[in-house]
Amino acid sequence: MNYYIGDLHFGHRNCLAFDNRPFRDTEEHDKVLIDNWNEVVGIDDDVWILGDFSWYNATKTIEIFKQLNGNLHLCIGNHDKKLLKNKDVRDLFVEIVDYKEIQISNNCGIVLSHYPIPCFNNHYYGWYHLYAHVHNSFEWNMMERVKYEMEALYDKPCHMYNVGCMMSYMGYRPRTLKEIISVNSEKSS
Repeated sequence: MNYYIGDLHFGHRNCLAFDNRPFRDTEEHDKVLIDNWNEVVGIDDDVWILGDFSWYNATKTIEIFKQLNGNLHLCIGNHDKKLLKNKDVRDLFVEIVDYKEIQISNNCGIVLSHYPIPCFNNHYYGWYHLYAHVHNSFEWNMMERVKYEMEALYDKPCHMYNVGCMMSYMGYRPRTLKEIISVNSEKSS
């Protein structure tokens, strides 16, 4: 099974306020993320982290990530470069990329990036784009507006979804593409 999540920000106190995350402190935040992760992700599952995985130093980051189930893949976020200089941190991941396209059927796939790409590859052909970076901020609202305009004004599909862990439909846990699509379809109905 493949899962997706972004903007984990383990140990990042400022994100608690920035995103209005409902935790007393980073310790509670981190424990909930780890527990939620391991409730849904199995040992053999693949999880794509779409950037900004930890605010901790390498030692604490490794300690946390060794508790997480699954095979971890990373699309690099703007806060990840310093940690990725450490070989042991890089070794936590099966794959580390800036951008990834995954074919999920003969004529459909997913574009993965930390950053939102409104005109992502194959968006006219029903592909999906999963991103993070914009949290639940005004920038996310801008991306939702672009998505709306693409569909309403230009009659073009735009299946792009913010998989930041703080999004209400993510619930601080990795989700499958099917879950992400389903909950967003319900929202727009």
